[in-house]
Amino acid sequence: MAILVFFVAHYYLSLFTQTFYLHRYAAHKMFTMNKFWERFFFLFTYICQGSSFLSPRAYALLHRMHHAYSDTELDPHSPHFSSNAFSMMWKTKVIYGEVVENRYEEAKRFEGDTPEWKALEAFGGTAVSRIGWGALYVLFYVQFATAWWQFLLLPIHFLMGPIHGAIVNWGGHKYGYQNFDNHDKSMNTLPFDFLAFGELFQNNHHKLPMRVNFGVKKWELDPTYAFIWVLDKVGVVKVKRKWQQDVPMAA
Repeated sequence: MAILVFFVAHYYLSLFTQTFYLHRYAAHKMFTMNKFWERFFFLFTYICQGSSFLSPRAYALLHRMHHAYSDTELDPHSPHFSSNAFSMMWKTKVIYGEVVENRYEEAKRFEGDTPEWKALEAFGGTAVSRIGWGALYVLFYVQFATAWWQFLLLPIHFLMGPIHGAIVNWGGHKYGYQNFDNHDKSMNTLPFDFLAFGELFQNNHHKLPMRVNFGVKKWELDPTYAFIWVLDKVGVVKVKRKWQQDVPMAA
């Protein structure tokens, strides 16, 4: 039971920080927050992602490229220019590394307005940090695992962030339905969105990239938006373009 609870908690906390902080805040600035909360969620993202921590700046730049070049050869993670999800993930990893090191020229035009905490961002990408978190996951399993097969879950812990990215970018640009003609291959993969907290409404998001609620039909539920709505009401964040958020959009 302890292993199941830990696995589910790590999966969904890492997923939440990726969609809430890295995607909707760092990449799009769909809402604002003060410096305290920006630092709080920066640290929270580092803790929840652990060994697969992603730089908010690098994530933002790659995602902005993804929107600008959606499903073209310049898209850093389109499934239509990779033979399988693993090759797509590797391509993204290579580009991500070059963006972190400021060596990817195409990304430089997308710079600006990203959260900064240079010391934590630099440390989060080191081998010390990644191996350290990995060691903590292994120790937890050694202490609480009750069957050998449970150790097979460890690679998912190690690569949690890239796995979430692969689910969203492979599934959300290959399978599902479209509410809008975006001149790309983005899809709404609703049956599997329980694995993505709203991120698999890719077709909606590519049409309305500043809409914080990724669902546009009454039956398209975005769990992350519900959390952001509460944070907006209590004053932790301030949602931009509120007129877009509560009115279902026509197909």
